[in-house]
Amino acid sequence: MTRLGMAIDINRCFGCQTCAAACKVANNLPKNVSYNVVFTKADDDFSKPGIAVAKGAVANDLAGGTFPNCTLNYFPKACQHCATPSCVAICPTGASAKDESGIVTIDYEVCIGCGSCISSCPYDVRKLLDSDPEYYLDMAVGEVDAPPHKVATVEKCTFCKNLIDRDEVPACMQLCPGRARYWGDLDDPSSEPNKAAQGREVLRYLEDKGTDPSVLYLL
Repeated sequence: MTRLGMAIDINRCFGCQTCAAACKVANNLPKNVSYNVVFTKADDDFSKPGIAVAKGAVANDLAGGTFPNCTLNYFPKACQHCATPSCVAICPTGASAKDESGIVTIDYEVCIGCGSCISSCPYDVRKLLDSDPEYYLDMAVGEVDAPPHKVATVEKCTFCKNLIDRDEVPACMQLCPGRARYWGDLDDPSSEPNKAAQGREVLRYLEDKGTDPSVLYLL
């Protein structure tokens, strides 16, 4: 068995947004579509990561607390590629599925854009393209085999499956200057994510939802 996943070291992430930019470019994402977002946290309490935005924040890098006792922490968020994905269970057409490596995929030829997966996902990481995609440039950028972007379909992080299929790693971790991300088989005790997690407190985002995420946050 193989279960591909990622560990993210919260202590090494300093909110540079390189992972978000790399994802945006590699996947040729349209305007107003982001697969990977680095949120600002107003404190260092990651026990409730669902509130991973500084209270009242309207932009990145806004500290919480009262001066001079301010805090600033970061929480990168994308599809968690769950072992028990609620999006797959509810999809009426089978467009959302989990492949043999554990990656949750979307078949854009089968997706009807009904939004059932969006409402069932507790992570708020899926986006419905309800109009023709618009781009910042008049030419495609990123990987030549980046996923298509079609109106009336749902999109999300793919763990860069196109890169994985050719034995590379997801774009979000290729350029991470803090080396905060680790990629590998979560079922293999000797994999990079599992080695990085040894001796660390590990958080699975909203684990109480019963989805069993494949992203480990190292606290």
